[in-house]
Amino acid sequence: MSDIFQEVDEEVRRERLQQIWTRYGNLIILGCVLLVAAVAGWRAWQWYEAKQAAEASIAFEAAAKLAQDGKHAEASAAFAKLAGDVAIPAYRSLSRLREAEEQATTDPKAAIAAYDSIAADGSTTTLFREAAGVRAGLLMVDTAPYAEVARRLEPLARPDGAFRHTARELLALSAWRAGDTAAARRWAEAAAGDVDAPAALKARVDILLALLGESAKG
Repeated sequence: MSDIFQEVDEEVRRERLQQIWTRYGNLIILGCVLLVAAVAGWRAWQWYEAKQAAEASIAFEAAAKLAQDGKHAEASAAFAKLAGDVAIPAYRSLSRLREAEEQATTDPKAAIAAYDSIAADGSTTTLFREAAGVRAGLLMVDTAPYAEVARRLEPLARPDGAFRHTARELLALSAWRAGDTAAARRWAEAAAGDVDAPAALKARVDILLALLGESAKG
């Protein structure tokens, strides 16, 4: 008796499946096709991105080699081309930074303008913008008025700033060269007092603090 009920149950299931297939078979097939296409498209995009990254890496290394060999003009042009051609944002921003770095060897003003352009670019990540701001400050610390250096670097010297250590050191140096010993001491002490500051930077700032102490005695 149980076999009869089982056969009836299986027949009912087959009929229901047949009805579902008759009604929705085309949609099921379409769904499967779309799923396969979506997976294939995703895999193709991953392959394309990997290919783009590999090509960008090779081009970046070639430009860096030119810089290493002292061919700064050629390196600057290579980085500029990479920044214009590459589709990967990180490589594009890094190439712009390196282009400005190469420009600094021959034309510091042009390099500062290039760094400023990066720092003002909202499409670039905060890390790259702040790196550009610090690099511009480094080029200006020997020549620009302290007020101008402070305007650029003070926002980067905040306690959670990624480049706060370098920004504080540059602010201290700029203030010292401008004869503003109070500002120089304030920034030097801020740099030296940061437990996360690199040892080499602390050593340099300690020298500056010693010079400031001698100035006070004098």
